[in-house]
Amino acid sequence: MTPPAHILVVIGSPIADSFTHALASAYVDAARTGGAEVRVVDLSRDTVPQHPAIRGELRMPRTSEDVPLPDDVAASVAGVAWADHLVFFFPQWWGAYPAAMKAYIDRVFLSGFAFRYRERGSLWDKLLTGRTARIVMTMDSPRAWNAWMYRDAAIRTLRTATLEYCGVRVRGVTRLAAVRHSSATTRERWLRRMAAFGAKDARGVTAMARDTLVSA
Repeated sequence: MTPPAHILVVIGSPIADSFTHALASAYVDAARTGGAEVRVVDLSRDTVPQHPAIRGELRMPRTSEDVPLPDDVAASVAGVAWADHLVFFFPQWWGAYPAAMKAYIDRVFLSGFAFRYRERGSLWDKLLTGRTARIVMTMDSPRAWNAWMYRDAAIRTLRTATLEYCGVRVRGVTRLAAVRHSSATTRERWLRRMAAFGAKDARGVTAMARDTLVSA
């Protein structure tokens, strides 16, 4: 029997009950109905790991001689280690993602388990290889404006400079544009789309990645 997929959903909006939350909820409900085990990190409600105070807190890799990670950071790291598939829902603010989500990414992905520098040369080991991800971004600007003026910066930094840098393969990117002026009919269509993604990921995500995590 195939084990259920482990899916970690990160809601990057610091504003509770936002449309971003509604999108994430539609995804989560469908993924659970499809048999996946889903954990949710809601940055409007959950504790956001604080930025490190000293360089030693960002050591890669960590060793037994390092100071243990704070409990909240360790719990966040464990959530990513548990997951086969990561899903990020967030609104675009100022051409990027909200500070709460940036703090989460900085603290968790720089805590010594996501990648490892090699002793010689400029290459590195991607310690999250085998995992997959999906990105869903809402924005008030039109798609053309986002591509032309912002150069799709939010997606590029998350997909390429963070997830793929650590070995995570991004399976899909969705940009929902002009949300502020969208109709109820359009929003309902978007919610159904998120539910379809949840059902699809519950079926299509393998449960192998969590066993490939390299200990730092």
